[in-house]
Amino acid sequence: MSKEKLVIFDTTLRDGEQSPGASMTKDEKVRIAKMLEKMQVDVIEAGFAIASPGDFEAVKAVADAIKTSTVCSLARAVDADIDRAAEALKGAESARIHTFIATSPIHMQYKLKMEPPQVLEQAVYAVKRARNYTDDVEFSLEDGSRSDFDFMCRITEAAIAAGARTINVPDTVGYGEPGEYGAMFRRLIENVPNSDKAIFSTHCHNDLGLAVANSLSAVMNGVRQIECTINGLGERAGNASLEEVVMSVRTRKDVFPVETTIVTEHIVPTSRLVASITGFPVQPNKAIVGANAFAHESGIHQDGVLKHRETYEIMRAEDVGWNTNKIVLGKHSGRAAVKARFEDLGITFDSQEALNAAFAKFKDLADKKHEIFDEDLQSIVSSSPSQQEAFLLVEMEVACKTGQAPHAKLALQMRGQDISCESDGSGPVDAAFKAIEKVAQSKADLLLYSVNAITQGTDSQGEVTVRLERSGHIVNGVGSDTDIVAASVKAYLDALNLLESPSGFHPQREGV
Repeated sequence: MSKEKLVIFDTTLRDGEQSPGASMTKDEKVRIAKMLEKMQVDVIEAGFAIASPGDFEAVKAVADAIKTSTVCSLARAVDADIDRAAEALKGAESARIHTFIATSPIHMQYKLKMEPPQVLEQAVYAVKRARNYTDDVEFSLEDGSRSDFDFMCRITEAAIAAGARTINVPDTVGYGEPGEYGAMFRRLIENVPNSDKAIFSTHCHNDLGLAVANSLSAVMNGVRQIECTINGLGERAGNASLEEVVMSVRTRKDVFPVETTIVTEHIVPTSRLVASITGFPVQPNKAIVGANAFAHESGIHQDGVLKHRETYEIMRAEDVGWNTNKIVLGKHSGRAAVKARFEDLGITFDSQEALNAAFAKFKDLADKKHEIFDEDLQSIVSSSPSQQEAFLLVEMEVACKTGQAPHAKLALQMRGQDISCESDGSGPVDAAFKAIEKVAQSKADLLLYSVNAITQGTDSQGEVTVRLERSGHIVNGVGSDTDIVAASVKAYLDALNLLESPSGFHPQREGV
């Protein structure tokens, strides 16, 4: 018996970007979107077009680049948002407008300051306006899991009648419990007369660690779209994790009455790309994509797996993309081979000069380490200089000796001028950062300093993320090098450049 299709709606580029410090550039969003398309994600929510000019350009760029997935933009239930979303999506082969309004008593009273009849009227109006631009309109009841059930039924019926093809009832604040949340959908579908005219969707936040459980419970009660993100990225505690949802449905075919079309072999490469771009590393024990997800240290487990894999493994590591990225490049590799591998990873270059610059970085790296991995190639692009290079490292000298304070001396270009700085510190990185601040005087707070080995081995590149905040402006700087101190300095300067650049601004956004 054939199973119903479960639509996978990825919101990494929109809700995932709402994580403080996870801001992505337009080009980075396109790179991630192309990987999602390769994975055969059904719907890619590219952003919130009205939020800023940068968001609009990013949604437009994704819409223009993606050919097989539906590209979606979020919009509040107001004219300007809907019109702006439609304009950004003009170039899409398949476009969806996702409009929403809050429906819980607490949101209507304190945030919207509207009565339920006004909210219902605004919802219907918004859906009809969106339908003027596209037949594919999704309507979300923000804070749906805390809304009055009778009102949910009325507004859902009205939205479907107005032309909404997808109805999303999000657990906006992560308040839901699987049994309760799933039963809510079953009641809603049974009580709304025209529920058969729409696909019902779930969008769960992970505040209580139940986002995936709530989403799958909803599926067992009639939902046929799950909104999720790569690595569970998202504001506060994150969203339902795409990889966990997809692999649960695939692994437990005996339980779930649905199937997806996701090409799961691209899960791990996409996870690594998102982690590299956002600076949010994946914890080692993270399901599916964590470094330890398929590792066995216990002797009993090792013995069992060697005798028969399924004694302790319910999935094959290869099925989600582990061990598929073979070493194919080294210092003797030519420009064509490197370009082809970049393209395999969804990375393209706007000009020959950009390709030449990336190839030069590849050659420099290949002189430092013998084996070049896909993750190394991704880091070459992720750690490219910001468009506005107010700060640039020219030379660095760091001295460390037992019993003496570490000392860093740097030569920088600062706004086009050569300048030197030096400082002691509690460690070499601390000394380097203090030296930079002596001349930069950024007045920014260091919120995060994170170091991760990109690949295995002592010659691995270290990828460093530095998160700075100044006056509510949060940025992530990324740097990579086989020298951890150099990578740290590059990341710090990258963050300072983003603070200087208007395109680096990470606004606070509203959403479901």
